[in-house]
Amino acid sequence: MYALPILSTTQMIEVDRLMVETYHITLLQMMENAGHNLALLAKQLLDNDTADRPIVVLAGRGNNGGGGLVAARHLLNWGAWVQILLTHPPEDFDNVPAHQLRILEAMGVPIAWAEEGWELPPADLVIDAVIGYGLHGDPRGVAADLIRLANSSVAPILSLDAPSGLDTSSGLLYTPHIIATATMTLALPKQGLLTASAQAAVGQLYLADISVPPSLYEHLEFDLPPIFAADTVIPVRVENGSAYVDLS
Repeated sequence: MYALPILSTTQMIEVDRLMVETYHITLLQMMENAGHNLALLAKQLLDNDTADRPIVVLAGRGNNGGGGLVAARHLLNWGAWVQILLTHPPEDFDNVPAHQLRILEAMGVPIAWAEEGWELPPADLVIDAVIGYGLHGDPRGVAADLIRLANSSVAPILSLDAPSGLDTSSGLLYTPHIIATATMTLALPKQGLLTASAQAAVGQLYLADISVPPSLYEHLEFDLPPIFAADTVIPVRVENGSAYVDLS
């Protein structure tokens, strides 16, 4: 087993910055990688059978939500019956998440946004892409409502990057927070995902490739082997605050 380096939230922000400014890998490319891998993991959790499977995607208007919208597109293309519920009306989205939303609109996908009294429909899987690693403080408003709705569902929950409501730096669980069956984090694990208090909310942790160049990690003084050589989404074993992957 290989012990993975762990990123602080500050380091993850630096990874994102270097990807764009130094390596010219755009946010659109990173989001596509993240969302495609999320869809692949969702398919795996559904026993590789997505045809006519009901899936609910909860998406915020930030980059985390954009990744969820990418996953929704792929799952729709693979025959799933996907319902998308946004935290805000489409006109409140901008930049790259708005681009992902326009693609879905062009596909004729029905899109709703949370309103008072809304309930989650029955689903075989709920994808949580409400809040990413930039959370500070308790989720509020519609985001909090969607978190509570997701937790009230009997369906398993797959979170993108971190369960919404979890502080990825400290591992603090805000109120409310998603209790995920599985979490797919990006690039490298974040500190807060590995704390003992976070484990019940994270569920099974997976790591996904977003095409970070090895030389970028050298900038952060990490010397990594090709951890995604076998697959672009790999399971992570969490033990005593450390993260391990099988590279054999």
